[in-house]
Amino acid sequence: MIGILDYGMGNLRSVQKAIAYLGGSAAVTADEDTLDGCEKLILPGVGSFGAGIKELNDKGLAAYVKRRAAGGTPLLGICLGMQFLLEESEEEGLFSGLGLVKGRVVPFTEGKIPHMGWNAVTDMRGQLFKGIPSGTQFYFVHSYYADTTQAFTLGKTEYYRTFASAVGKDNVFGVQFHPEKSGAAGLQLLRNFLAL
Repeated sequence: MIGILDYGMGNLRSVQKAIAYLGGSAAVTADEDTLDGCEKLILPGVGSFGAGIKELNDKGLAAYVKRRAAGGTPLLGICLGMQFLLEESEEEGLFSGLGLVKGRVVPFTEGKIPHMGWNAVTDMRGQLFKGIPSGTQFYFVHSYYADTTQAFTLGKTEYYRTFASAVGKDNVFGVQFHPEKSGAAGLQLLRNFLAL
């Protein structure tokens, strides 16, 4: 069972449908007892960092996610959910993140914002990208990006600058793009996560 964390923001049902399409089962919930029965967790997200992290904290899910991640539970953050994994964000002020991956969330200052549409991910590494060739296109919608070090970068994308479009540390993974909207490649990435 996969736990999709429901804190009131995010593409919850589309992620759940993608997991079901792959033959998995997923519970969309904020109930910790239900989440305790899930062997992996997905943290989706759409919207602003400040509003989202407030909801996570108010529902007790921020502390819950950190505790499960520290215990070795595989965790996948998607889009805003990936940004939550970092230490802090500059979106609409300065907000603390979950601090599971070193780095900060900073705004694009060039090009059309948001960065929206299909773009290539290169320099992929790790189990999340098994069977996915470098340069594969994924679907993005975001105005902020992860500023982190090479050590925590699992994939890179070019949009007026090179940024980390996938991050991770140990059992914690995050992707800036939407795998649930990225066709066969996105499904393969989710399949890889299920297989961890």
